[in-house]
Parts: sequence; C-alpha cells; structure tokens
Amino acid sequence: MSRPSSPRPRLALPPWLAHALRAQRGPVPWNAVIRGALAAGPLLLVGVLADRTSLGVLAALGAMLAGINDRPGSRRSSVRRLGVPASAGALGLIVGTYAGQQFGAVPLTLLLTGLGLLAGGISAIGPVASGAGTQLLVAAAIGAGMPLPEPGWQRALFFVAGAGWLLVLRLALPTPGSGAGDFRFDGERAAVAAVYDAIAHLLDAAGTDQAGPGRVALTAALDHAQDALGGPRLRQYASSADERRLRTQYAAALPIAEAATALAWAGDALHARVAEGPRRLAAAVRTNTHTGPLPAPARSAPGLRALDDALLHAADAFDRGGDTHDLHTRRRTVAALLRTAVDAGGREYGLRVALCFGAGAAVAQATHHAHWYWIPATAVFLVKPDLGPLVSRVLCRAAGTVLGAVVFAGFAAVLPRPEGLVALVAVSGALIPVATRHFAAQTAVVTVLVLALVMVGGEPQASWSRILETLVACALVLVVGHLPMPGQRGGGVRARLARAAEAAQAYLQHVLSGSDDRHARWMLRREAYRALAEARTAIAHSAAELPALARHTEGTEEVAATLERLVDTATACAVHLDDTGHLTRRHSDHLTELLDELTERRERAGLRTRMRVPGVDGTSLAG
Repeated sequence: MSRPSSPRPRLALPPWLAHALRAQRGPVPWNAVIRGALAAGPLLLVGVLADRTSLGVLAALGAMLAGINDRPGSRRSSVRRLGVPASAGALGLIVGTYAGQQFGAVPLTLLLTGLGLLAGGISAIGPVASGAGTQLLVAAAIGAGMPLPEPGWQRALFFVAGAGWLLVLRLALPTPGSGAGDFRFDGERAAVAAVYDAIAHLLDAAGTDQAGPGRVALTAALDHAQDALGGPRLRQYASSADERRLRTQYAAALPIAEAATALAWAGDALHARVAEGPRRLAAAVRTNTHTGPLPAPARSAPGLRALDDALLHAADAFDRGGDTHDLHTRRRTVAALLRTAVDAGGREYGLRVALCFGAGAAVAQATHHAHWYWIPATAVFLVKPDLGPLVSRVLCRAAGTVLGAVVFAGFAAVLPRPEGLVALVAVSGALIPVATRHFAAQTAVVTVLVLALVMVGGEPQASWSRILETLVACALVLVVGHLPMPGQRGGGVRARLARAAEAAQAYLQHVLSGSDDRHARWMLRREAYRALAEARTAIAHSAAELPALARHTEGTEEVAATLERLVDTATACAVHLDDTGHLTRRHSDHLTELLDELTERRERAGLRTRMRVPGVDGTSLAG
C-alpha cells in the first residue's frame, strides 16, 4: 500500500514581493466608472471642438487627478477629498508656470526642491493633505515642463475647473445604494449602518479568536462613518432634520460599541440574542424606519447592563430623531497640524520628497529642452509611502508604465486623430476607479490616458521615451529611499506610534480620573483607536520593505499591539466604573501588566519615553 503523499509546503514570498502582487477586491464601482467616463474625455472633446485644445488638455488633467482621489465615500466627504488637492494643484500650476518662464535651470531646480520639502511635510498631516501635496508637485512639474500658450492663471483656472466638473458629477449624479430612496444620503447612511453591523459581528465573535479582528473592523467602520458625516453639509436648510437624525444615529452607536468592546475584552461567549439588537438598528438606518422592539440582553454583568442601557438609549434616539450635531471628534488646530508637518515623520518624508523631486527635475532638464515633466512627476508618486512599500511601488510603477506605453502605442497606430484619442481618454477615465485596486493597473491606465492627452495637445508619440524616463525615476527613488537621513530612520512610523501612545495615555487617564464626562471619553476613545489604526497601517507598510529598511522599525508592531490591548482594557475599565464605581483586581493587575509590557517593548524598539498613569487608588501604574 502506498503511503499518502504529504502536501507540498507553499512557497513563502518575501513581503516586498507579496505586497506587489496583492490587489484589492470588491464589486465594480459603476457609479465612479460612469463619472470617469463623463469627466476627462468630454472635457477634452469640448476643448478640441472649441479650438482650445491646450485648455481642454488642462481641464482633462484636472479631472484625471481628481478621479484618482474619487474613492468610495459620501458626497460630503468628497468635497474635501477632491476639492483640497485640486486647489493645491492649481497653485502648483501657477508656481510652476511662472517659475519656468522666469528662472533658469539651476534656480528653478532649487525652487522645486524647496517646494518638495514643503509639500512632503504637509503630506504627513493626513490622507487629504497627502493628496494635496502630491497634486501641488505634479502640477508644478507640468506647469514648468509642459510648454503651453496660456498664462499661469488661465492654466490653473481650467485645471481646477476640470476637477470641479468631476466634483459636480459626484454631487449631482445618483448613486446605487442611496438607501430608503433618499438621494442625498448615499455613503452616509450606509456608513452608519455598517457601524451597527460591525458591533453585531464583534458581539458574535466574543469569546473566540475572531474578537480581535472584529474590534479592528469596528474601528474601521467608526472611522469611515466619522469621515462620511464630517464633510460640509449639503442642502442644509431643506435637510437639516434628516442630517441631525443620521448624526444622532451615529452618536447612539458609540456607547453600544463601547459596551461591545468591553464584552469582547471579558472573553466570554455571548448568546446569539445579544447581537440581534444592533442588527435591527442597522436595518433601521438603511431603511430610514423605526427600530421596533429590540431584544434585551440579560443584565448579568456590567458589560451586558451597559449594552442594554445603550440599546434602550439608541431606540429612544431613533424614534425621537434627536438634534445632535456632534460627531465626538476634535478639529485639529493649526498648531497641531504644523507640529505634525515638522515632526520626525514629516521631516524625513519632506527631505526624501525634496531630493527625489529636485533631482528628478534636474535630470529631466538636463536631458530635455521641453516636455520634461515626466521624471519629477513620476518620482512624486513613487516616493509616497501610503501607496505601499518602496520596492513594491517601484516594481508596480515600472510594470504599469511599460504595459500602458505598449498598449497606447498599439492604439495610437490605428486610431483616427483626434477623435480616436479623445475616445481613448474617455475609456481610460472610466477604468481609473477599477484600476485603483492595484498600483500597477492604475499606472497602466493613467499612462494611456496621459499619453493620449499630450498627443492631442501636440506632443509627438512618446511611449518609448516615457518608459525610459520612468525607469530613471524608479532608480532615483530607490537610491534616495535608501539614503541615510538626519535623525532616526523610520520617522514616519515612529511619529504615528508616538501620537497613538499619546492618545492612548490621554484616554486611559480620563477613564481612571473618575470623570463622568462621557462625551470627552468617547471622543478620546475614538482618537486613540483612529491613531492606532493609522500607526498599524504605517507599520505594515514598513514591515514589507526590503530588510535594509524594515529593520529600522522592528519591534513597533509589538508596541502597537500592546497599545491596542491597553485601550481595550481602558474601555472595559470605563464600563465597569460606570456600573460599580470601582475597578476589580483583574482590571488593575491587567493595566499594570500592560504598562510594564509597553515600557519593555518601547525600549526594545528604541522608543525611550515612558507612560505614567495615576491609578484610581492613588498609586502609580507606571511603565
């Protein structure tokens, strides 16, 4: 009898290569596809028909860059997500155009290097600021390196008009899933309902090894809902009651989420009935109807009593409608934003962006008399850490550019001009929302679109030179990415982890202070979990770098894990203090152990600061 063959072990790819091969999944965003088809292509067509082709090219470029930022979310959040980067791009066009006309190669390179330093620091503030910094530099390179007949102010006007056209489409066109027949609330209603679904999933996972991922998913749902509801209001006077109701439904989820986190921390499996209430609330949000009777959980433990009270409050808030405007978040002050831009992460990223952008502009000007924008603009995208690890970005960019250039060369050989190229721009614009799932695919589509645009604008076929220029930019970013910088390496990760530690400490101190200000508690809890999620993302990207770079952030993942358990424990302490007014020995011992563990792991990772939190009994629970 033959012996059964053992399964072959799977080949484990190195993290930097595995990340390059990984793609996001999900349904096709047909609404975004339609917007993409109606944006750049039609704008270019209008410019061609009006015999103002260069202005049509600029408007189409603005729409294309806005389309890259046109991600899933609510209408109100899209105003900031699309509008702020487009405004920065318009400013970049003005600066680049006038600087390119007035300065020689050397002073222009120095100016662009300084602009890269500024934009890189600003990009550390957050995702919208990162998009703004990127468009500022890309547009500056286009303004200085793309010869066009219009003055700078006119270029900027049509660029921002193109982005504005896409934003108008985002605000005006109906979208699938705008529940309950309410046109205004597409992403907002779905985002709030997803919070209640995530709470139900966490309650189902209590007592299992899925409780940790369930809590992470709940944090992501709360972050998304906050962002969806946090933008400028639309049709304020006509819809203020409905908007207040939706915000009230979000606010009612916070104490339920707190109780669910405490129950998951306790580690006991819960009856299936416990999760039924949040599920019914999710359905009520989606359909914009009353909740009806909610099943009450047994009140046999502090967490269950907190959950029951929170469900009762939510049912009452849903029925009454509520009048809250509060999303339990603080607006960051200008001073706080500036501190983020100049901290270790902002300085390190700003220096790398400045070197890549400045060196790219210098090399491009040395090798081209006109149309030299491609190398510095490519370097700007490649240096962005939020697009993935460095080697992964370089591989995807190179592969995507080669594919896009080859595809465009084939189309350019057979399509009639300019109508065939205009159609190619429209098709490429429609493909961008799908291609954003993978950086190589996005690069390929954008390459086709840009090559078609510039050919319509009068630039000769440049597929093969664009491949060479992209490879030059890739090599440049690889070299700069491995250069030593002033200060400690991994500054971006360490800065985000330091902010997460500060937020966790503020939340824990508030909980242990005995304050009955639940508004402040929920706000601090949201800030702590959001900061931890941002730190986790940065750590994951850093861990997937080549070993020469990844070693600089070794140990930070363990620090983040300990901080997450500390915030979870603080949440359990808050629920228990509400119920009994004092902590059990288990809570105190667990806090002490976590603070000791945190100190040890921070020192091992090269983070020397200590966290001190006064205990409720007056002793020090110091790390």
